[in-house]
Amino acid sequence: MSKQTGPLAPVGLSADAPCCPPLAEQRLPAGTAAVLAPAFKALGDPVRLQLMSMIASAEGGEVCVCDLTPAFDLTGPTISHHLRTLREAGLVDAERRGTWVYYRARPALLRQLAALLTVVPATARRECP
Repeated sequence: MSKQTGPLAPVGLSADAPCCPPLAEQRLPAGTAAVLAPAFKALGDPVRLQLMSMIASAEGGEVCVCDLTPAFDLTGPTISHHLRTLREAGLVDAERRGTWVYYRARPALLRQLAALLTVVPATARRECP
């Protein structure tokens, strides 16, 4: 498995606040789109989407790679590749403990992605000046 590095954060986004108004309300600035696109791209793979779901819903907020790998009919190196992609996209944090790596979701980025995709009913939309 590759060396574990610190978390990669989307540059220019606050970790505690939504990045921008929903797509249905306002055009997304090019810079913000470039920052968020790797996370959406990482989630565009079915295996990575399942891994992300398993990590985000893990009891206690984290899960060992030893518990993720058996859930798939894939080799360990392939699972490691998908987990590295999620980590590089800033969606998960990883911590090595002895021979195992534990993964945690990064809820702030997930909230930003969710806020961007929120669709507000037309009757509830705010009017722009």
